[in-house]
Amino acid sequence: MRAVDRATAALRRGEAVAIETADGSVGAAVSVESVAIDAVQRLVQLTGASPVLAVTRRRATVLKLMGEGTGVVALALPRCLTADEAHALADPEHRPDGDMPDGLTATAMDPGSRETAAVDLARLARLLPAAIVAPATEHTAAGHTGSAAEWAAKHDLLLVRARDIADYRVHVVRTLRRVAEARVPLSGAENTSIAAFRPIDGGPEHLAIIVGNPVAGEPVLARLHSECFTGDLLGSLRCDCGQQLRGAIAEIARQGSGVLLYLAQEGRGIGLVNKLRAYRIQDRGFDTVDANEILGFEADERVYLPAAEMLRQLGFTAVRLMTNNPEKLRQLARCGIEVVERVPHIFPSNGHNEGYLRTKAERSGHMF
Repeated sequence: MRAVDRATAALRRGEAVAIETADGSVGAAVSVESVAIDAVQRLVQLTGASPVLAVTRRRATVLKLMGEGTGVVALALPRCLTADEAHALADPEHRPDGDMPDGLTATAMDPGSRETAAVDLARLARLLPAAIVAPATEHTAAGHTGSAAEWAAKHDLLLVRARDIADYRVHVVRTLRRVAEARVPLSGAENTSIAAFRPIDGGPEHLAIIVGNPVAGEPVLARLHSECFTGDLLGSLRCDCGQQLRGAIAEIARQGSGVLLYLAQEGRGIGLVNKLRAYRIQDRGFDTVDANEILGFEADERVYLPAAEMLRQLGFTAVRLMTNNPEKLRQLARCGIEVVERVPHIFPSNGHNEGYLRTKAERSGHMF
């Protein structure tokens, strides 16, 4: 986890990182979002190979280079890719003018590949899910006997294993611990406490807002609420998140007790910066699902393992879930939490979010 955490920080700074695959091969990757003009040439000098652009299958589909599907795709040119071309292919804010570059090919990559690991690492860093990746030809040359760690050390690169990147989210959830708790009287729910759960990697905390005195071991009235800076804090009218947050706390208080899990999964798991990028795309006429996919993300990138682990540590294995989203019901059940009842959680539109609510119903199956 330390290696992955350090590698995400390096990507955010625009540095290259070394990625080792299961067969012992190694290469280097840089984030497209953070890449400088001369970074591609530096990557070529570092590895001795011509790099490829790794993007999600969603982004490749938007570019009409692949059919529908999931996973990661490597985009390659018969010549060296430039930083400008990488930006144009990966970032919808740098849309290419006209046709794709001549000779561009698209190849679906295996789950354990260096390219897949690099894109997943960019996701974990809350960057656009795209990376420029090249194999280390010096390390793979005939007669070479050095390890991936030795190659990375020689070039002063942080080394991370592809399998550790793939397992990161699961490992982090297993380390969630309750680190603080205090009584926090709320308007309309004065008998309330907040417990903070932190993963061992020092990542963002998830919060449990505990209203009243729910009985451990019994089905608890619960709401899973993904943080929304714009809606929860600023009162944005583009979504219904603020209404849902305050409405859930009020309803839990009315019914006597329950818990609201405030999950650090801004923008359905893509982060605040990428959510703002999605808003710009929506302003061009796309809905929220299309906007996420144009950026290269799935329509919903959230994971519910943290919520399930928090519930278990609070003493609950069954919930009466306040939600309109059937996917939350399925995901909690997959994580070992029984949903004994779905409690509808509906609020009227406000004049700005009709399209947002309509998309949730028509494309994400929300039950209004």
